[in-house]
Amino acid sequence: MRGHNEPVLEVKNLCSYIPTSRGVIRPVNNISFSIGAGEIVALVGESGSGKSVTALSVMGLNSPSIKYEKESIISFKGANLLKMKKRQMKKIRGNEISMIFQDPMSSLNPLHPIGKQIAEPIQLHQGVSYKKAKKIVLQLLEKVGIPDPENRLNDYPHQLSGGMRQRIMIAMALACNPSLLIADEPTTALDVTIQAQILNVMKELQKDTDISILIITHDLGVVAEMADRVLVMYCGEIVEEGDVYSLFQNPQHPYTKGLLASVPKLRGASEKHLHTIPGTVPNPLELPKGCNFSSRCSFATDKCLSDAPDLIETGKDRRAACWQIVDSQKEEVTVHA
Repeated sequence: MRGHNEPVLEVKNLCSYIPTSRGVIRPVNNISFSIGAGEIVALVGESGSGKSVTALSVMGLNSPSIKYEKESIISFKGANLLKMKKRQMKKIRGNEISMIFQDPMSSLNPLHPIGKQIAEPIQLHQGVSYKKAKKIVLQLLEKVGIPDPENRLNDYPHQLSGGMRQRIMIAMALACNPSLLIADEPTTALDVTIQAQILNVMKELQKDTDISILIITHDLGVVAEMADRVLVMYCGEIVEEGDVYSLFQNPQHPYTKGLLASVPKLRGASEKHLHTIPGTVPNPLELPKGCNFSSRCSFATDKCLSDAPDLIETGKDRRAACWQIVDSQKEEVTVHA
């Protein structure tokens, strides 16, 4: 596993909420995790699980309607990003922390050539002229696999394919040599071949720069390809955490098991139908009293319906939030006692 002991990013007790006339919605509910230097961490879950809100909280780009509880901390190199003023955050955003967005066409400015757009953060944060920034831009375009970069500088976004536009977004994100890169569904809008190319570009750049990456995705294939460690989110909470190999080989939470079982098998598949997780994600205004996954879980007991389990240590670098696991650990202690 890549990464060092010293975390680049440390999220503690992150709890966001949206007051509405019908009650309070909590897109992210008391989550904690860290990302080490040079580590790739994947945040996985269904749409609406809180992945993007978490990423945008780190970037300081969430809607003003989203508030944070006082105990929420997003620590980057020792400073709490949630307490920073807008001017301070601007110095970090795009410079020390960068983000690749899901849809490059809506993220790139259609009125400006790509060379100018990549050069802009370099000029802004490094205070250099466009002439000097242009040299860096050409190097970046070459790194991300853009052919004939000199002639591409004056191209507009609409002149490029989806894969090319995503490469431009990666180049922009890496323009100022950030310590942390957040990639929000970076391959969703691309076909399978281009997805593989983009993931390879990101992996090669990570090896070259030792940058830390938080990748937001619902695609477990992307997770297996990219990540060192995985965080599984459901209804705004982390329900399981572990290194990618252990989690894929031995998922502990019923939700994680359901996600992995839902992935189509290419070889040895005997079932005629794909496995699905029964039921639907609960209404955020009407969350169950106990475990949020209880209404969809075939292992749920009365305890699951009444009490929410804590996220507990289940092994080396493993955590999970499930009463089944808590009870089995108690049984093991009793047997060995």
